[in-house]
Amino acid sequence: MKTIAIIPARGGSKRLPEKNTKLIGNIPLLAHSILYAKQNSAIIDEIYVSTNDDKIKKIALEYGAKVIHRPESLSGDLEPTVTALKHVLEAIEEDVENVILLQATNPLRPENLLKDAFDLYLKGNYDSLFTVSRNHQKFGKIIEGKFVPFNYEIGQRSQDLEPLFFENGLLYITKSQKILNDIIISKNAFPFEINHIFASVDIDTQEDFDYAQYLYKNK
Repeated sequence: MKTIAIIPARGGSKRLPEKNTKLIGNIPLLAHSILYAKQNSAIIDEIYVSTNDDKIKKIALEYGAKVIHRPESLSGDLEPTVTALKHVLEAIEEDVENVILLQATNPLRPENLLKDAFDLYLKGNYDSLFTVSRNHQKFGKIIEGKFVPFNYEIGQRSQDLEPLFFENGLLYITKSQKILNDIIISKNAFPFEINHIFASVDIDTQEDFDYAQYLYKNK
């Protein structure tokens, strides 16, 4: 049973130019996910970076990942992540059972997260797993200039809210056959709950990047 990690990392980010090559603690953003995968070599057999960018390719090779060149037709802003994963599987033509998606924009992960999640994934015989975190905020909609609560009643204490969760992007595990059918999160995917400060890091803007820098230095 072969398990590979795929890290999609295209060039051309608009909100934070060249974000995948920017340094967090003297390490390129992309490389944090590569190093995390290498730390889990007992689970991960090969590490692939999917990219259309020469600078990203160079960094990936320097840190020990294999590179799959992603065509520009699969590198647009609106292109879903699953097409990059599917392209890698089709390009390597190997017998892969499981794919672990590590997003470069989530560079900080708890040390034992993958081990704990993968053990559960195997024991539960799931075809996909993804990480979620509890949200304690009070949400609402603005309708015709008025605020309408969504998940609470005015005056209700936050600790009494019905639990809501968000997809935090730290980790995805999926059977390769699902990805070949354009699916990352299947209908019976297991939501693996992880409530950790790193779950709040998903880098799209300079503010996100500065926050990640702060956590890396202090946590």
